[in-house]
Amino acid sequence: MSATAETGRGERRILVVGVGNPDRGDDALGVNVAQALSGRLPADVTVLARSGDMLALIDDWEGFDTVICVDAAASLGTPGRIHRIDLARADLPREVSFPSSHFFGVAEAIDLARALGRAPRDLVVYAVEGGTFAIGAPLSEEVKSAGREVADRVAAEVDTLRRARGGVGARQIAGEISERA
Repeated sequence: MSATAETGRGERRILVVGVGNPDRGDDALGVNVAQALSGRLPADVTVLARSGDMLALIDDWEGFDTVICVDAAASLGTPGRIHRIDLARADLPREVSFPSSHFFGVAEAIDLARALGRAPRDLVVYAVEGGTFAIGAPLSEEVKSAGREVADRVAAEVDTLRRARGGVGARQIAGEISERA
């Protein structure tokens, strides 16, 4: 059985990772969602808040079948708009950029993991358009509200994946979840 194989009980290993910098305005979104989901999801689902070195994501998701990543993205015009991107079916859209204070961000970590053959089987990104990423700025109300909705969506997606007992990938669950305008 490989490191990314299902457990002996037929369950998928699921990681939810919230990415961001809690000191940079709307970039705190992912970390806030991870905190909101901690204790809310079943004990066999791992929840992680990651800030700093995004290359560490590649090691973080080692051994997981499904990774759900939550991050803020540069605004395309509507702060708080939610995008769900199933990376088993598509690449990250070029128009959605993930602000990073480091050379490598989430998109670069995903690209590198794919090139190295270390990307999880199923990878979903929830990207929420942010409005401000200034140091010391608070999380905006639009993004804070979107974060609550993302937490609910992630909890529902995890529930669906767990009920599927490993036979269904993230790309096959209940259809695509549309963007919230």
